[in-house]
Amino acid sequence: MPAVMPALPPRAALLLDLDGTLIDIAATPDSVVVPDDLCRSLKRLRGQLDDAVAIVTGRPIEQVDALLGDLPYAVAGEHGGAIRHAPGGAIERPVLAEPPPEWLEAAERAAVAHPGVLLERKSRGFVLHYRLAPDSGPAMREVMAGLVAGHEDRFAVLAALMAWELKPRGADKATAVQSLMARPPFAGRCPIYIGDDVTDEDGMRAARALGGLGWRVQDVFGDAAGVRAWLASLERDRLRPAGRKT
Repeated sequence: MPAVMPALPPRAALLLDLDGTLIDIAATPDSVVVPDDLCRSLKRLRGQLDDAVAIVTGRPIEQVDALLGDLPYAVAGEHGGAIRHAPGGAIERPVLAEPPPEWLEAAERAAVAHPGVLLERKSRGFVLHYRLAPDSGPAMREVMAGLVAGHEDRFAVLAALMAWELKPRGADKATAVQSLMARPPFAGRCPIYIGDDVTDEDGMRAARALGGLGWRVQDVFGDAAGVRAWLASLERDRLRPAGRKT
């Protein structure tokens, strides 16, 4: 972790990626571990930031709930393809294209043909993870590119950490940030987006366009452990709005 850590601006809102940002990357999406110190920090920060804490991730919201429960106030999942603005609220899903079943079948065949490749299904897309078969990365990219060929106006292939994801166009982490920041408790605050992956760059740009900041984990904190240490170090006086008494 860098010796000098950034300070939060007044009336900040935290918009946080999950894998590689708050929790360490694991061999498979199901084998990640949520550290106890992260849970304590998120619970405390929600109180200090008047609930303006959100997770913005490529994971489905249901997976975030299984990992974090109601620690974040809002959750944007599936790269903006699903958003829940408050705990217990309805999940909003913009109208997006859905890949045909034969595309998923082709991805399943590709995973079987390359031992170690894992297929992750999502409601409107899927991911081919090759962390356990690193030499299969180019082949998985070719499979995905072949599926969307001729349909690039409706679908995109995203490069992730040791994975390729096929998703519909029309929603990304930028639209997620914009949607979250348009409503309380985020509206009127300074958005701080923190992420580690290529897919997070849209969220960073959106936060900056709204007058906030976009921080890449590797550049500012080093790794997810550095982010967690920073969250744990934030002092109440640093977060308290001007004039507020305790």
